[in-house]
Amino acid sequence: QGKQKKARKYAVMKRMISLRDERIKEKDRAKAPVKKKEDPSAIKEREVPQHPSCLFFQYNTQLGPPYHILVDTNFINFSIKAKLDLVQSMMDCLYAKCIPCITDCVMGEIEKLGQKYRVALRIAKDPRFERLPCMHKGTYADDCLVQRVTQHKCYIVATVDKELKRRIRKIPGVPIMYISRHR
Repeated sequence: QGKQKKARKYAVMKRMISLRDERIKEKDRAKAPVKKKEDPSAIKEREVPQHPSCLFFQYNTQLGPPYHILVDTNFINFSIKAKLDLVQSMMDCLYAKCIPCITDCVMGEIEKLGQKYRVALRIAKDPRFERLPCMHKGTYADDCLVQRVTQHKCYIVATVDKELKRRIRKIPGVPIMYISRHR
């Protein structure tokens, strides 16, 4: 009726003795690593990521009007929910001419969303939007945007996605535009 308890087999696998064990002959024993004393006068080398020269001091000198804004899928969807004209609200935010840019990956992501997001697709196909071709494999839009922003520091990223914002904040000199409280 009940399950029978099985006794655990002890030491099924043969145990190997360490090469530092006293039972091994002196000549076959592994030597303990000898630590070198660090010379205090020696120059210490560290690998520090090289920041581009456009980040003079801490500000990005490549950013300037007309602003090129990389738009994410959810930014378009949230602007529709908040009933905002995308290009006009960008110009109101930055007080300058804005060129919204949309990558092939973001366009593919909107197309995959289907019939429910057809308004977002029509907005993305607006002639005011600049189309950026993608040369990489896969269609994951977040990776595409992060890669493009890392290579070229001339973009502002427009997104509402928390995870993407967290990834972009780690890249110095890249501003983020987002929608909060319907503005």
